[in-house]
Amino acid sequence: MNDQPIIPNSNISSISLDELESPPLPLSRLAWLRFRRHKMAIVGLGLLFLIALYCVGGAFVFSEKYSNFNDTSIAIQPPSPEHLFGTDTIGRDILARTIYGGQISLMIGLTAVILEVSVGILIGALSGYFGGWLDAVLMRFTEAILIIPQIFLLLVMAKFFTGDIQEVTIFGRVFSGSVIVIVVIIGMTSWPYLARIVRAEFLSIKENEYILAARAIGTPTYEIIFLHILPNCIAPIVVSATLGVANAITLEAYISFLGLGVRPPTATWGNMLEGAYNYIETAYWMWLFPGLLILLIVLGINFVGDGLRDALDPRSRTV
Repeated sequence: MNDQPIIPNSNISSISLDELESPPLPLSRLAWLRFRRHKMAIVGLGLLFLIALYCVGGAFVFSEKYSNFNDTSIAIQPPSPEHLFGTDTIGRDILARTIYGGQISLMIGLTAVILEVSVGILIGALSGYFGGWLDAVLMRFTEAILIIPQIFLLLVMAKFFTGDIQEVTIFGRVFSGSVIVIVVIIGMTSWPYLARIVRAEFLSIKENEYILAARAIGTPTYEIIFLHILPNCIAPIVVSATLGVANAITLEAYISFLGLGVRPPTATWGNMLEGAYNYIETAYWMWLFPGLLILLIVLGINFVGDGLRDALDPRSRTV
């Protein structure tokens, strides 16, 4: 008989009594701990904070009237102490225009995503929960939208509708009517991806026991959809919405660069690039600064989106 003493396995980590008795972390706390371990997500968050501070804080230094003021005697001037980012083709200060153009670009990105998320959640939830003929109709419609190239659809609709809406005044600021058109077009052409994600989540969650129990006790359908199932789909929705802001800003820059986006006098980073098209080699400052801001904000949003995807993943066990 082997009388050798039993040696504890050194690979088994010891767990203190306090750790065993400590209550589980709230989901929000757990998500934040995961998020802050993602170094690039923290970098992205810092970039977004600095750009938001630049666009909002800069409005206290330069007025909107100054950003639209032109003086042809100083047109196409390189960066100098008087004009840190130089001037454009009609003598407007590029620094001031990137500040107010950034506000419009951010507004377009955020409002377009609100519209995208609203439509995507509604269609995805109805399709996934009810199924049957409603699911078939809504998904065929979604696939029809997906088949059409988004850029092509944006260009056609922008060309057709932009000239029909006059300037609008919101909170004392005058906006080109094309801003509303661009927001609606981007929002109404971006929702199919989110709708399919929400539908897949609903198909999975609606068969869980607590949903079946809620049906059995007569819980109204809208409560089951919006209070029981939808909160459990919030992780992919948040990630999709975050990345959707970057996509909306990029799409606005695309069509504005082609001359079919937001029209002057309203400035955006996209139409500033359109104005610099003929001066790529001779006046680098006209495209460098708005292009750099677009690059930084898209990178920042994508980094934050990656961090949120990892932080909100229910299968992740890392803290």
